Amino acid sequence: MTRRPNIIYVNVDDMGWSDPGFMGSTYHETPNIDRLAGEGMVFTNAYAPASNCAPSRACCLTGNYTPRHGVYTVKNSDRGRSEHRRLVPTPNTLFIDKGKPTMASVLRDAGYATCHVGKFHVGENPLDYGFDVNIGGGHWGNPRSYFSPYGGPDNLPADEDGEYLTDRLATESIDFIRAHSDGPFFLYLATYTVHTPLQAKEEVIEKYRGKPPTDKHSNPTYAAMVDSLDENIGRIMSALDELGLADDTLVLFTSDNGGVYEITKQWPLRAGKGSYYEGGVREPMIVRWPGVVEPGSACDIPVIGIDFLPTFAEAAGAECPEVDGVSMVPLLTGEGAFPERPLFWHFPVYLQNGNPESRDMLFRTRPGSAVREGDWKLIEYFEDGALELYNLADDVGERRNLAETEEEKARALRETLVEWRSETNAPVPTAPNPEYQGA
Repeated sequence: MTRRPNIIYVNVDDMGWSDPGFMGSTYHETPNIDRLAGEGMVFTNAYAPASNCAPSRACCLTGNYTPRHGVYTVKNSDRGRSEHRRLVPTPNTLFIDKGKPTMASVLRDAGYATCHVGKFHVGENPLDYGFDVNIGGGHWGNPRSYFSPYGGPDNLPADEDGEYLTDRLATESIDFIRAHSDGPFFLYLATYTVHTPLQAKEEVIEKYRGKPPTDKHSNPTYAAMVDSLDENIGRIMSALDELGLADDTLVLFTSDNGGVYEITKQWPLRAGKGSYYEGGVREPMIVRWPGVVEPGSACDIPVIGIDFLPTFAEAAGAECPEVDGVSMVPLLTGEGAFPERPLFWHFPVYLQNGNPESRDMLFRTRPGSAVREGDWKLIEYFEDGALELYNLADDVGERRNLAETEEEKARALRETLVEWRSETNAPVPTAPNPEYQGA
């Protein structure tokens, strides 16, 4: 690696592990994303550091787990009805502290032009966090409409009536790439799609109305949103080719959390967005880096979103702050050692609206922590001290809780969790909720 690559980080909102074609979907059509997968490395055990939008983004941008910044959820931590919450949850922090280093500030300090396009959600203004340019990003988590006027990104006036937001964000991304083609540049494209509201172009919806559904995917409007996303990924890749930048650009494509269970199923993975079962945190992920990453390759070593900042820093030759993540460059190059390590999740709050694959129907997640080490994954719940232990090699759908039959493994993983919580000063709620009536 002698040249500093341009870096494009595409973070799709709410795209599930099973949604793109390269991950097996036959209903959604994603030829451009699939081509990207064929030109790069697919990570088969890639994880979001949280199961909903704001905390996942805060972790990825800072390279740190949730206890380091305190962003645990979206808005308030006491979600759901009070009489169903046994504990008083940990208060939530809405935004990343402006003094924290981010991938943007690290790359800007290394001489990169930095641009944020799309959803930010972890601060009022991306310009406060190391970005030179902000297009469409603020504290909001979704637009009120995907057709202009958008009513959400209030710093993104429509170019024309009826303009589609996903198209517009790609156009803005291409304009930034053209303006900084002499590089190096860092583009963070955080698409609003495929987050609700479900809105798509009628002609694309009609295409999917004519397709036979599958057991996992059957929503024509959602499929049309995925389709438009794919079209615009293709536009951006074509712009890199046109400008002669493809060989000098590292592209990382992934999602911020699992798909919404009521809209898209992640089977065989369990549950979806908001859950700390695999369907809520395992993601589709591609890295294309010509001349470095072997085309059509795959990596089954677990990685997580906090690894992105140190990866970009090493690729750019930038000084990396102390973070929880580790650089994936050894995995991308096939050179050097990548450490064996556990992965952690911490969620000391409540998230309402369970589904048939949640632990209960009232909450997608109750306060708890989780750890994956090797093939084993442990979830600990703070309300009742319950443990769930799964061997993902044999049971990726997390259907067989082995906590009682594999007591020694459960005990060891819980000790790992407790030690990690101590190291990170992770808060564990213990105060009983006086309004709790049982659930």
